[in-house]
Amino acid sequence: MLDKNINNPKSIKYYVNQYLQSIKTELKNKVIVDAPAGTGATAEILHNLGANVKPFDLFPEYFMLDGVQCHRANIAQHIPLDDKFADMLICQEGIEHFSDPLTAFKEFNRILKPKGQLLLTTPSYSNLASKFSYLLFESESSKHMPPNEIDDIWMSDKAIGNEIYHGHIFLLGLQKLRVIAKLAGFKIHDIKYVRLSKGSLILLPFFYPFIFLSSLRVYYRHICKDKGLSQAQKRAVYQEQLFININPKNLINKHIFVMFAKENDVSALNFRNEKVVKQFTDKT
Repeated sequence: MLDKNINNPKSIKYYVNQYLQSIKTELKNKVIVDAPAGTGATAEILHNLGANVKPFDLFPEYFMLDGVQCHRANIAQHIPLDDKFADMLICQEGIEHFSDPLTAFKEFNRILKPKGQLLLTTPSYSNLASKFSYLLFESESSKHMPPNEIDDIWMSDKAIGNEIYHGHIFLLGLQKLRVIAKLAGFKIHDIKYVRLSKGSLILLPFFYPFIFLSSLRVYYRHICKDKGLSQAQKRAVYQEQLFININPKNLINKHIFVMFAKENDVSALNFRNEKVVKQFTDKT
């Protein structure tokens, strides 16, 4: 075993392993991209479950799994695979390091087959403890300084290349992940509860009534706005956002673990609505 944290309930790797074990019959012979692959802990699980795993990382020098090759790739920009190549892509603890997450999501879309799955984990910026830390000092937690050029340059080696492995500079919450995924042709299939954030649980009784009532107020205000859209169109978007915001599990979840499903190719997406988007000649 490459990483003992797979058996540690305090590690996100434990929950990823549990999920993969629960769907092991579906993984056999499937093409699964592991990006970023890190030391190869997840690739090892996939390999042992009979999947055809394709690992990629900005620094494959740290990959330790024998018998499986990890290729170098700037995952946020380009993964050297053909279009519609993979059945699943696992981005475990990666998206918070990418300066352009939308480009990364579009690249994930490109290499996934129709209805392909994207498993994504990232430290939670949506639980109450993280929100409170951001309010106090724009930091990830009360134990951290805000992102900076000392603590958040995790790897830079000119002998290998000019790429920099950033720390948690680009953390995203559930709402931002949702809309970026939509703009890249994905929809949320499931948000999995991982484990309790004790600080968030303490804050919940004090802040939840305000969050609930404020979220409802904003929701109904936008439902009632005349944007030239049908009620069904508006409800489809705003209800999903509302339920994400008021679900207590999301507010106390220590980590974000989301399953996305590929809905459309990026080239097929069209978000323009003539009733909403003004023409360039419209001076009003």
